[in-house]
Amino acid sequence: MAGYAGRRLTGGALAVYLRSKVSPVTDILFYHLQNQPLERVLPVLLEKSVERGWKVVVEATSPERVEALDALLWTYDDSSFLPHGTDREADAALQPILITASAGRANSGSVRFLVDGAELPPDPETYERIVLLFDGNDPDAVDQARDQWKSARGGGHACTYWQQDEAGRWGKRA
Repeated sequence: MAGYAGRRLTGGALAVYLRSKVSPVTDILFYHLQNQPLERVLPVLLEKSVERGWKVVVEATSPERVEALDALLWTYDDSSFLPHGTDREADAALQPILITASAGRANSGSVRFLVDGAELPPDPETYERIVLLFDGNDPDAVDQARDQWKSARGGGHACTYWQQDEAGRWGKRA
């Protein structure tokens, strides 16, 4: 089959090309937290997302956790500012980073962070990227992440698994 610039595509290249034409593929990144807590990792990843110009939704599992993450992002670093808000605010649609405990995305975010066991959204193909952070020291969280990995892979999404080494550097493991 003729594909990119008239080249003949076969095998895996053909499958990738057809999948891109038939249904969107979302990048789903799994971050296995072992050496640093969510409170240290999340702000750094959010900073990188904002630097790339992405609108982000952070989904937690309770209103109390939303409030805790909101407070964290105001106080995690005295020398920088990370613009954000919660879905309870009147200007939620304007926020570059929106923290919520629901499946909505009032800010039309193209990237969704899932924390504390938040489930994959029912429409993952509508996101450019989904970032799932899970506590590698919690066996239940690891089991849930494995199930979400299987579901995402089964849905044809591009999944990658990231883990920190002892020095705190992230390495792609799968």
